[in-house]
Amino acid sequence: MRSRRLPSISARPYAGRLYQLFKYTVYGLLTLNVYLFFDEESKAAALQFAGGIAPGQLIEAFASTIDTAAWVILLLVFELETRLLDDRLFTPRVTWSLRIIRSLCYTVIVYAFYGYVTNVAFTYTTVPLPEVSNLCSLAALDWSWAETLDVYVPLTAANCANVSAANEFLQFPGMNAAVDAATLTDIRGLAWIDAINGGVWILVVVLLEIDVWLQEHQRFEGAALKTSTALKFLLYGTLALAVVYWMWKGQFKDWWDALLWLVAFVFIELNVFEWRAESRREQTEAGAAPEAG
Repeated sequence: MRSRRLPSISARPYAGRLYQLFKYTVYGLLTLNVYLFFDEESKAAALQFAGGIAPGQLIEAFASTIDTAAWVILLLVFELETRLLDDRLFTPRVTWSLRIIRSLCYTVIVYAFYGYVTNVAFTYTTVPLPEVSNLCSLAALDWSWAETLDVYVPLTAANCANVSAANEFLQFPGMNAAVDAATLTDIRGLAWIDAINGGVWILVVVLLEIDVWLQEHQRFEGAALKTSTALKFLLYGTLALAVVYWMWKGQFKDWWDALLWLVAFVFIELNVFEWRAESRREQTEAGAAPEAG
């Protein structure tokens, strides 16, 4: 059981109406991103898996969608645990239910991370198109141009001359999708950033789980607090660099989604901070009570 008692709404430093509205607006936008990723990935999957998606390929086809959905659920669980639910509501049934939900989310998140790694490997499987020196020769053959790993633009007589100035091209295996060397380098870079970002976020939640456990046992102090702070500075800094990279590459949806997640977890960190401050106030009041008597 938790050792804290949430203060009343009016007493919480982060409980202003505008603050709460902003926070849940961010949560809502992150939920909307599940649909946006699904819309993008379903279009790419139609080309990448033209013969149909096998059950084992779902994570490869919809890594971002599945990952984001699991993260949204996990975010809401953290919000419940660190802010919304009071001690008296943490019955054994509720506690175990939250643990099961968290475990399922972590399983899906790790599986999605595997999907990101698979996508990185996929970008290294291209083969040359030795007989193609001009994309317009593919315009009438139902081919597409790979802008990113999930965005493919149909080649037409109207756009084929403007897509690339290169005269050597590569093909993604099993797909009528062409790419030049420079664009492939960008695609690989984006795939690597996806994988690194996913791995760092896993480390963030592992650290947050440790923080919550330490706080529940009144041990989130001293060296533990300093170590956690230093590691979070490193991890969140890496995630911020990923945002900058996506901005540099003009990947709006990716950097916007990543920025929203950083803001969302700032809220969770503030919840833990407030929880710790409240626990310390209660300890101080408990220690002063005998003297007052």
